[in-house]
Amino acid sequence: MFTTIRDLIKFSPSFRFGSLILLIVAVMIVLSFFSPYEAGKLRRKVKRNQPPSATFVFGTTSQGEDVFWSTTFAIRNTLTISIIAVTIGRGIGVMLGMLSGYFGGIFDRVAQSTVESFIVIPRLPLVILIASILRGSMTMYSLGILIGLFDWAHPSKRYRSQVLSLRERDFTHTAVFSGMSTVRIVIREHLPFIIPYMLADVISGFLFSIGFEVTLSYLGLADLDSPTVGTMIYWATYYQSVFAGRAWVIIVPIVTVVLMVLGFYLMSVGLGEYLDPRKRLVRLSADAGEESEDEEPRKDKDGAWAP
Repeated sequence: MFTTIRDLIKFSPSFRFGSLILLIVAVMIVLSFFSPYEAGKLRRKVKRNQPPSATFVFGTTSQGEDVFWSTTFAIRNTLTISIIAVTIGRGIGVMLGMLSGYFGGIFDRVAQSTVESFIVIPRLPLVILIASILRGSMTMYSLGILIGLFDWAHPSKRYRSQVLSLRERDFTHTAVFSGMSTVRIVIREHLPFIIPYMLADVISGFLFSIGFEVTLSYLGLADLDSPTVGTMIYWATYYQSVFAGRAWVIIVPIVTVVLMVLGFYLMSVGLGEYLDPRKRLVRLSADAGEESEDEEPRKDKDGAWAP
């Protein structure tokens, strides 16, 4: 895995730039743990309506919040929601897709009927409806669970198609003839081939989760007391920061979500290029060229240069 990441950083400018953006995001998350304010007690701590300055880097809000420290908590909470959603959605998708592809038969038909039923359902309107029903009792963690429960069908189809190919390989037949159980075959023999695609799929899951979190929070359907990027945009709109001459209050969370999405998107593009067979041939050729340049010329026993 570390070799894969090293190769990505070396050969993919998109992955490098995306990683740099997410490194900045990670620094902001780390800073949130050193904030002079508690996570749930950010209001009425500083002077209100202060523009960006040396004292307040991103300014303050009409509620007396330091926008910089609010942003650090918002990024951390938004990514926490995304991690919960990705873990649930991709966990269900990976296991169902791999087992469905391997077993086939009745299990596969029932599983695929269920998957296709979820795929045709418009997810955003349904999630908005459920969040509206649960409004007032929705927490940051329940929002992550809700998003994750609607983001497993599409990944399941992709993993199934991979396993359908892998189960016809010789190593799979060898494992079956050796008496290896189905679960061990799927986990030990097939899962290593799925991991590179899983990495790209996990990044796509973060993009999906961030988009849903911002959408639901902007509509006021999330936990508005927990600072997230979406709730920051909601409160900036609610107090009409643009018309009141406090544009920085809404610009900061918008720029933040754009950078987060851009970082994950560029990493996804880099992984896509890395997994592309044609690009892989180019990369292997470049590696072979570097190795040949690093080799020292050799002499034979008569003192002549060896070819």
